[in-house]
Amino acid sequence: MRWKQEHVASGNRRARSGRRAVAVSLLFACTVTAADASYQQNRSDRRYQDRLEEAQRKEGEALLGLADAAMSGRIASDFSIRWNNDFFKAQTGTFVPFTVTIDRSSLSTVDGLMYVRATRRDTAAARAREGLVRYPFDVIFPVALTAPAGQPVRITRGFAVAPGDYDVYVALRERASDPLDTGKRLKGAVLKQPLTVPDFWTGELAASTVMLADSIDDVVPTTGDQVLERPYVIGTHEIHRAAETSFRRNRELIVVFLIYNASGPAGKDFDIEVDYHLFRREVNARAESVVADGSHPPARAGERYVTRTPPQRFKPAMMGADFDPSNGPILAGQGILLSSFQEGEYRLGITITDLMSRQSLSRDITFSVAGS
Repeated sequence: MRWKQEHVASGNRRARSGRRAVAVSLLFACTVTAADASYQQNRSDRRYQDRLEEAQRKEGEALLGLADAAMSGRIASDFSIRWNNDFFKAQTGTFVPFTVTIDRSSLSTVDGLMYVRATRRDTAAARAREGLVRYPFDVIFPVALTAPAGQPVRITRGFAVAPGDYDVYVALRERASDPLDTGKRLKGAVLKQPLTVPDFWTGELAASTVMLADSIDDVVPTTGDQVLERPYVIGTHEIHRAAETSFRRNRELIVVFLIYNASGPAGKDFDIEVDYHLFRREVNARAESVVADGSHPPARAGERYVTRTPPQRFKPAMMGADFDPSNGPILAGQGILLSSFQEGEYRLGITITDLMSRQSLSRDITFSVAGS
């Protein structure tokens, strides 16, 4: 469920009911009928609805006010908000799934409202001068401010924008259990996050952000507003993003990403190979300029080459007759058991090669292993 800014910020109120007309006959004045009782109840309901709408209007205005103040350089927060995001190719533009994290102990309610506003950096100043308030994206989400014991609150949502440079404002405000309770002070906070959104529509081989996941589940595809509220659903799979990059040795490291723009025409051949090479951080290790046998990419300064996993190959025979790379991404990744890993910091270097067009690109993901 989400609210459009226009709905929440609207200052229009419904006209209140007038006073009940004076009785014009002795019978009407002295007789309490069922119709009269129903009228009184309806009148009471309307008054309550008016009060509720007024409370919601003020609630929305307070939330938008946090973002407006932040855009003017006045950021005031009762608690901190941490941000993490990824980038996917969308049907139009680029999709930005994100997670905000809040310390649960800093909150006093279990419900809140979160407002997300994306502004283009190159037009924000001009828009402010002209008094315009149309943004590439702005939506209010009701959110739960709950979390398992000892864990922070994590809220995941998503939005789609055109490629370019943005400032994203996330305003979060608590909600009272009784919307008409005006005596409780509600905490609020705002985050300003700069983003450079990539373009996946160039036709060149491309890949999403490389993600570390706790698990990947089979699900029913999302539709409508569910896309914004469950942004890590990719077709019939849902990626459960790992909250941290440090793992114990009894865990499996799940690395997942999406490959776009395989070169084959719709319904024709495509041939993608993905190589995975593991490096371990060692402070005194020297950089390798080249590897004689070409078996792996050179190690960087401060790291040592460890091993590789078998390469992955993606061809029509493996993906199924219905798969069309022009309509959907290739879901790629690895599951790596960490039981044999030494404690320390690692980098997984990923090379994606289109064997038909000979295009190639590289991606990295870092993580650490600590204890059993």
